[in-house]
Amino acid sequence: MTTENATSSIPSKRATSSSDPLISHGRHFGRTVFVLCNYPSLLTNDSYPGLLERLQNGSEEEILHIGELIGKGASGARGDDTKSLKPAILDWLSQKGAAIQPPLHRNSKIDRGFNHELTGSLLCPAGLDWHDAETRENLRSGEILVCGDQWPVFLYAHYTYDAEDPWCGLLRSRLLTCAYKHVFTSPSSVDKDPKAMRSGNARLHGMNCVTAASIAYIATQVRFALSSSSVFSRTDTTTDSETFYHSLLDLFEDLDESKEVDELLTWWNRQVFPTSSAAKRPISTNSALSKIRIKRLATKNAADSNIIAPSP
Repeated sequence: MTTENATSSIPSKRATSSSDPLISHGRHFGRTVFVLCNYPSLLTNDSYPGLLERLQNGSEEEILHIGELIGKGASGARGDDTKSLKPAILDWLSQKGAAIQPPLHRNSKIDRGFNHELTGSLLCPAGLDWHDAETRENLRSGEILVCGDQWPVFLYAHYTYDAEDPWCGLLRSRLLTCAYKHVFTSPSSVDKDPKAMRSGNARLHGMNCVTAASIAYIATQVRFALSSSSVFSRTDTTTDSETFYHSLLDLFEDLDESKEVDELLTWWNRQVFPTSSAAKRPISTNSALSKIRIKRLATKNAADSNIIAPSP
């Protein structure tokens, strides 16, 4: 839905219902663009030039109401995903046919987090050794306080962290892809070929490629599902979810990491949207296109060198 369409018939607060399209769009926005946001402020903040002009058909009160509806959708989606992932994640933790020992309750989280060997090992910050008895005990007792920017090992492929190459396998774990498909392409798509799926939140909103923010969102949801915390809150200092979420977004937005981020997004699109153009493979090394781009880069670097070179 375009902004013009959104403002052509601004809803009144009295007429609002749970089926309002703005709430639906808010659900998708929270999952794929930014989840921890004050939406009324977003729509009235001068740092978004032209936005108020594009919403000129509405008064400030009506614009704030639009923000409230979008925020309601985003909050509702987060709550729904938190609820559905709590039991579902247990199905992806164990090998098929094998039971988790000791058992984990599907509808209670009190025995998760560092209280359980399996969830604790997955939440253990990369770089720490969960198998070390003292480290394990300090994590359980709170002697070691885990901040949101200390990323857990479950983010890594095969749950293996390489201190010499921290990008290796980052955000490519099976646990993340399972949760992503569960939320975006439907729970039944987790163990099936994504091409066969005809329903789900992604299709509902015309989504055909993975966004960086949606990866951060799913990682935040999985981290919370593994924890023993019962209530998702951005101000919860125990899970520190807001810091965790923002730390991933900061990585994605770092221009120095753009090559790795592009490769990561291509990898994700192959897992979730394999028929999308965004899932294209890297350009062949010896192709004409690759040589054109190499030549262009060399020309640009030479020009940049001339600009910054000191005059004699």
